[in-house]
Amino acid sequence: MKSKTIKLTSTSYALLALLDRFGELTSYEIKDALETSVENFWPVPHTTAYQEPARLASGGYLSSRQEKGGRRRRRYALTDVGREALREWADEPVAAPPQLRDELLLKIFAGADPEPLIAARIEWNKRKVEELEGLLAAVKMAPGWAGPERTVHGGVIYYRKMNELLEEMGRGEDR
Repeated sequence: MKSKTIKLTSTSYALLALLDRFGELTSYEIKDALETSVENFWPVPHTTAYQEPARLASGGYLSSRQEKGGRRRRRYALTDVGREALREWADEPVAAPPQLRDELLLKIFAGADPEPLIAARIEWNKRKVEELEGLLAAVKMAPGWAGPERTVHGGVIYYRKMNELLEEMGRGEDR
């Protein structure tokens, strides 16, 4: 039962989804899971892994237990209330529009020479595609991971398309 009413944010739902997918995790494990999954498409401050679980637990969306031995870390798991809230949110047929926040574009807007910025970003995007293709291969082998598989595949497509856009920007097309 919820002990206090709290507002759930998109980041709250990201954390609920992680725990739904991976089961009980410590804050450190949440941070690692965020870095290798959700942060590929939804930036999350690292402090979220340490502050948000306690907040969600106070609202009854997560359970919390302290390990008896060792480092006595706190472990969090999704409750039925949390699982129900996650399903209701995920099943809504609407999503907020994306927000573009790209320092490369900001620097070009501010008058920077676009060529070195674009060249470096294209290389970074290529490495990201390789990383995501490796993750995609691993996710495809895990049963019941259709959602994450589609998301990772979307990431691969996104970074490939971004390189097409950057190459077009570099050529100065459509000005």
